[in-house]
Amino acid sequence: MIASTLAPANHKDKNGQKLVRKKAYGNIYPNKGAMTPGAGGETADGMSEGKIDQIIELMRHERYRFPPARRIYIPKKNGKLRPLGLPDWSGKLVGEVVRLLLEAYYEPAFSDRSHGFRKGRGCHTALREVRDAWTGTTWFIEGDISDCYGSLDHQILLSILAEKIDDQRFLRLVRNMLKAGYLEDWIRHDTLSGVPQGGVVSPILSCIYLDKLDKFVEQELIPQYTRGASRTLNPEYRETANRLRNARRRGDRAQARELGKRLRGLPSPQRKSWPANVGAQTCGRGDLRPGAVVDRPIIPNARQHGGLRLVPPPSQLQ
Repeated sequence: MIASTLAPANHKDKNGQKLVRKKAYGNIYPNKGAMTPGAGGETADGMSEGKIDQIIELMRHERYRFPPARRIYIPKKNGKLRPLGLPDWSGKLVGEVVRLLLEAYYEPAFSDRSHGFRKGRGCHTALREVRDAWTGTTWFIEGDISDCYGSLDHQILLSILAEKIDDQRFLRLVRNMLKAGYLEDWIRHDTLSGVPQGGVVSPILSCIYLDKLDKFVEQELIPQYTRGASRTLNPEYRETANRLRNARRRGDRAQARELGKRLRGLPSPQRKSWPANVGAQTCGRGDLRPGAVVDRPIIPNARQHGGLRLVPPPSQLQ
């Protein structure tokens, strides 16, 4: 059970899961933001084993509540401002444990063509795949999810998690984290949608959310839009048919019979016909994110599908 990892029910479980908490602590303690205070002023130097045990005890009885994040704004390249949430240290620690659990469970199931917000993946791995495997790409269709972190629907995200996670305590913990709210000018605001901008668990939650889009593109859009109405003629069949037509025009019956017999032994269409190629695009924060490429037919209403992630070349779709 996931909840037993977060809040062990007995002393034996508590000792067995201490490594998970230590790993989470070790992951976030070296970060530059470890000493950045949240709304409550709590930082890494105020954490102790006793404080961690207190958090675990609250979580075991489902009384732990994520404190609201302190919101600041940082400049973007286009001159606009991006909201950034600064959670307290206890919220970072619990969020990191949640991230470790979700990543261990979902990471192996993600698409191999997804390179955004994943450990060991990014722009360079995506470009390397495009260079090595996506030869002959002609058209790139770029899609972007506007305000991705701030627009994810909480109910949809929780329903996606509930498809594979039966632990209701864990799901309630994630719901409380999403609904924690934020402080701006010392006024608390509710978070009605989205994941915390700057939260340690936000990247994996967005990947889980967008994995549905990956599966939709790979399993439905590509088979539907990368196959023509008819298969391309076999080049040998087409050449033989032309020679047969010319022989009949010349009145050469002997050659026409020979070519006709040969023609009947040839398959008319090619065994594989893919009149479109697939590729990738870059989207948001410099990561190769959702994107797809075709040369024809172009996917209609591509913007309505949101961002399209990396998908395999047609030669690999069998």
